[in-house]
Amino acid sequence: MDPISNSIRLGFVGIGNMGSRIARRLMDHGYTVMVYDTDYEKVSALEMHGAEVAVSVADLARKSDVALSCLTNDEAVRNVYLGADGILSNLRLGSLVLEMSTVSPNTSREISHQGHERGLNVLDIAISGSTPAAEQGTLTLLAGGDIEIFNVVEPILRVIARQYFYLGPSGSGTTMKLVVNTLLGVGMQTVAEAVALGQKAGLDRHRLLDVLAKTAVIAPALVGKLGRVSEEDYSPQFPLQLMNKDFRLILETAAELRVPMPATAAAFQINSAELGGESGEDFSIVVELMEALARIRPLGEEAQAGTSNNRKRLQ
Repeated sequence: MDPISNSIRLGFVGIGNMGSRIARRLMDHGYTVMVYDTDYEKVSALEMHGAEVAVSVADLARKSDVALSCLTNDEAVRNVYLGADGILSNLRLGSLVLEMSTVSPNTSREISHQGHERGLNVLDIAISGSTPAAEQGTLTLLAGGDIEIFNVVEPILRVIARQYFYLGPSGSGTTMKLVVNTLLGVGMQTVAEAVALGQKAGLDRHRLLDVLAKTAVIAPALVGKLGRVSEEDYSPQFPLQLMNKDFRLILETAAELRVPMPATAAAFQINSAELGGESGEDFSIVVELMEALARIRPLGEEAQAGTSNNRKRLQ
């Protein structure tokens, strides 16, 4: 099977922070894109940019050669793909599916199995990267499914990402995403604890964060976070609530596989504690919670600081 060309019609479901940026890049590179989201305000900007707007998921599927989705959780993915009005029941025989949500590997395998029974080719292509990376086309993509189909859709992947990897059969892409986000979430918690320790010992907060960002021990994904933390800017590049959801998926998968993950479980507890106060903030806001627990700032001030940053989120 030859690689696809940009003459095919793409259908994109889930026009959130990531989906909207990916869909826009695809249009900017010559693809015809139809979009659908339950929130019409989310699709209106893309409509002005040249996207067609579907009246339903089924309408989008019937008019697309390749269906893509970027949704919030497993329930949303099942609702969009399964059932008489879902994508799988309405795509033409031989069509392709690129499911890009961060969900349980079991859900990825279920969607793939159901698609295969209907003569469809399904890849789980998990996204690693922030909204700026989505805008710039520098994401990392992690794919599971048929390697021949992975090769076929490479032109699409090349538009979206700087690098993309085939990991194995269905569910491998989402499994790798959980591995990656284990390091991301636990790494942020470790940074939060280290920052609290340094301040409690008398180090200047801004200087501490600046120097820490220049050391070899900070993962590249967290370097940019330190500059934003220094400015107490917790506008959501990766919302806390999504990190919380991913922690849940990681620990559920670990429980199924009987893999002990004590550090991840502890990080999840801190993440959950912060989620109760400021669910709209970036997941890096756990730094402020650790500062509060260390009595560097009054307990509760982290919530006030988050509220004061509302205007930053709107800029």
